[in-house]
Amino acid sequence: MRLAACLFFSFAVAHADAPKSRLSTGEALHRLLAGNAAFVAGGASCARQTPSRRTDVAAAQHPIAVVVGCADSRVSPEALFGQGLGDLFVVRVAGNVIDDDIVGSVEYAVSHFGVPLVIVLGHSRCGAVEAALSPAPPPGHLVGLIGRIRLAVAGVRGHSGDALDNAIRANVAASVQKLQTAPPTLDSAIRRGRLRIVGARYDLDSGAVELLPDVVDP
Repeated sequence: MRLAACLFFSFAVAHADAPKSRLSTGEALHRLLAGNAAFVAGGASCARQTPSRRTDVAAAQHPIAVVVGCADSRVSPEALFGQGLGDLFVVRVAGNVIDDDIVGSVEYAVSHFGVPLVIVLGHSRCGAVEAALSPAPPPGHLVGLIGRIRLAVAGVRGHSGDALDNAIRANVAASVQKLQTAPPTLDSAIRRGRLRIVGARYDLDSGAVELLPDVVDP
């Protein structure tokens, strides 16, 4: 099962790279979801991290997507999406919060590399979001970061269901909204149909990436 999944995905990746043209938003999303399916089925990444791949991307990069994710050590975008060197432009910060530096990094990938897709990736049992649900004041430089998450999740406090998971999803949705409405680069690219920004949740136990409910599959 693992070998079959790996061989199938390796073929799909090679086929996708062959034309050297920019992927559409739907194609980029499909490739990442296919990579995650292979990761879940095989329990290992089929990432292209060989010396030859390193040589191929040394002079230039052509990432197919931006992943704005949490800094959690268990949430490696390249591994869980089955991608290799040069495939993803990754921006990571605890709690996948958005500030001007994060927006600027995403803008760079969109304007310089024509990246068609941005995924804001939260994950189950996120420690930063859990800290934001606590009334205790955060220590040190976490004040600003936790404060952003608290604002993002205020609307789901008291809702039915798991309080932490509700907050994780709300936090991702808030980050997606901030990026979607960020002028002048991102909002303009979305209006022109050149960019799609979606939210997702990674399950630490199953390894599966779930698109948030408001995302419609291409």
